[in-house]
Amino acid sequence: MPTSASLTTLRATAAAGASMRQVPLALGPQPVWRFDNFLPGGNAQWPQLREALEQPSPAAPLYLWGPAGSGKSHLLRAAAEHAQAAGEKVAAFDLHTPAPWDFDEAARLLLLDDCDRYDAGRQQAAFSLFVQASACGIPVLAAGRLPPIDLPLRDDLRTRLGWGLVYQLEPPTEAQVRALLRREGDRRGVLLSDEVLDYLLRRSARDLSHLMNLLDRLDHQALVAQRAITLPLVRQVLADPDPA
Repeated sequence: MPTSASLTTLRATAAAGASMRQVPLALGPQPVWRFDNFLPGGNAQWPQLREALEQPSPAAPLYLWGPAGSGKSHLLRAAAEHAQAAGEKVAAFDLHTPAPWDFDEAARLLLLDDCDRYDAGRQQAAFSLFVQASACGIPVLAAGRLPPIDLPLRDDLRTRLGWGLVYQLEPPTEAQVRALLRREGDRRGVLLSDEVLDYLLRRSARDLSHLMNLLDRLDHQALVAQRAITLPLVRQVLADPDPA
């Protein structure tokens, strides 16, 4: 993965060869999912939640819930990164994980994301994974947009998701989102002006996953076009369908 310095060099090289057509490549750094770059927003229990995510207990599953953009997936990915940094294998499943969902006894952590949107097949698979993880003493971290009691799931899965620790996440404030976008732009070596940030926050949902994906597209298009991230470029990217 290119560092900020290597990406800066790449941009300079691309500018020197302006007469050559650029081939779109995924050259920008990938978003980094860590606990220390999570935006707690109005979550007063953040210190306790972070500790529970860093040291999950096999005796009590942990379930996160909140609206889109509150950081549920960020925290699950950060927990995965934390476990993998300690040499542990992680089994992670979400709405986009293809079937079959097979249990891996070598895993030391099970993650279940998008729980509120599982169809009947995914519910059966998630319940089976949950039972096997519990039998093997493997902690389970899960997330969805609804509290456990309101999840449109089979009773046995809904009950298991709600029997341990349950945390509600509040979305970050606009000021916090602005600070995150500026910090992420700095990490990538691109300047995000106040004008650009104002426009993005007016035209886009305050969903961190969506905004990170949008920043990926802007950074990519700026490199391809050999130009800065300006308001016209933002308008152009927002007008185009998301290729993902």
